[in-house]
Amino acid sequence: MPGCLKKTLFALASLVSFVSFILVLVAMGTPKWMTGKILCKTGAELVNASDPELVKFIGEMYYGLFRGGKIRQCGLGGRQSNFAIFPHMVKKLNTGLHVMIIMFLCVAIFFSLVSFGFCILNALKVPYRAIKGPAGVCLWNFLAGGFIALAVAGFTAAVKLHHLTERIANFRENVFRFVILEERFEDCFWLCVASATAHAVNLLLIAISGINFPKIKTKTEEANVTAEDIMY
Repeated sequence: MPGCLKKTLFALASLVSFVSFILVLVAMGTPKWMTGKILCKTGAELVNASDPELVKFIGEMYYGLFRGGKIRQCGLGGRQSNFAIFPHMVKKLNTGLHVMIIMFLCVAIFFSLVSFGFCILNALKVPYRAIKGPAGVCLWNFLAGGFIALAVAGFTAAVKLHHLTERIANFRENVFRFVILEERFEDCFWLCVASATAHAVNLLLIAISGINFPKIKTKTEEANVTAEDIMY
């Protein structure tokens, strides 16, 4: 049976793995990875709008991995619309990269659950096989955190290098042209970053569990045996 400290550390690691699993699920299901402000450039140029009048041509948008929405302002009031990434925008985006991001997160969810199970196993007993012990737990946490990090890096590349926000803003816009004034990573994106950090914390907890701390020994007093004690 594992010691009290190891039980506590692995129980805490199992909780961290489960929290990471929940964070990724919530992030994937929420359509707010990115928000931004969009300017209807065509409308502003048509009326030669000056700085105070540009407010009438600035809208907002948000999107996630599967859906999003935008409010377009082209001088005649705001018009709100919702859209789905699949199947409507597949040809407009970098489909391969977008699908890879989703696959990375799905694989990370699987390894988070595996890490959760192995942490519970190590909290209850000492496995005979090394792959089921701390080495295996380290492996699953490293893989889960690594795939989440790849997904985060892929999404950042899609936004910054492939101009994902601008492509989505101009989807099915035949007359008006929108430019991005501001874009900001939102909570769901940072949930994935927090999930990857959680797996790094798990690696630290498992490393601590492998340290053999010195046991505190109480010094026993030597018994003074006298001749009188022997007589009695």
